[in-house]
Amino acid sequence: MTADGVLVLEGRPTAQLIADHLREQIVQGIFRPGQQINESMLAAQLRTSRGPLREALQRLCQEGLLISWRNRGVFVRELSAEDVKEVYFVREAIETAAAKALLGAGQERIDKTCRVLKGIVKDLAKQVAASDWQAIARVDLEFHRAFVAGAENNRLNRIYETLAAESRMCILNLEVSYPRANVLVQEHQNILDLLEARDREGLLDAIAEHMERPDGPYA
Repeated sequence: MTADGVLVLEGRPTAQLIADHLREQIVQGIFRPGQQINESMLAAQLRTSRGPLREALQRLCQEGLLISWRNRGVFVRELSAEDVKEVYFVREAIETAAAKALLGAGQERIDKTCRVLKGIVKDLAKQVAASDWQAIARVDLEFHRAFVAGAENNRLNRIYETLAAESRMCILNLEVSYPRANVLVQEHQNILDLLEARDREGLLDAIAEHMERPDGPYA
């Protein structure tokens, strides 16, 4: 996107580009939960036609970030406590499956994934030290996406990607569920260490504990 808010197509379909742009604005809180999306204003702002914009909005409705009400319009979804539980329930199932696949894939795959995760944990520690909440949410999810990607299962990756944006919304809008900063880095380091040690039982337990706390789930 240019400085004046005009989207640069970058060789991608216009609807996809718009959807990616709006998704990022939603998870960053620029569009707040419950806020209505004004199609005409947005089309003018992005300098695009209504057709690609509507297609992009439909995609985000399918992802669960937006909700379309008949005769009312399109709104940013407000995540309820039950929504949050469902997101983390599915995330735990996917990450557990990815962990089992990784542990059965051989040392080379595990080493490759651990190298990626180590870099992300270092970045996470830096963002926590800087108290950059937006960056913390982004890097946190980057860790989990890289973990799942290590399984090299296209369907697991595709399913997980549909949850990533909702997960960032949970982090940014439900800060009370987030642990203390030192615990946050420690938990991710623990998952990394257990994967590197090929500790199956410990890793699966750590994933389950990481996804559910007495005061609610967090990323």
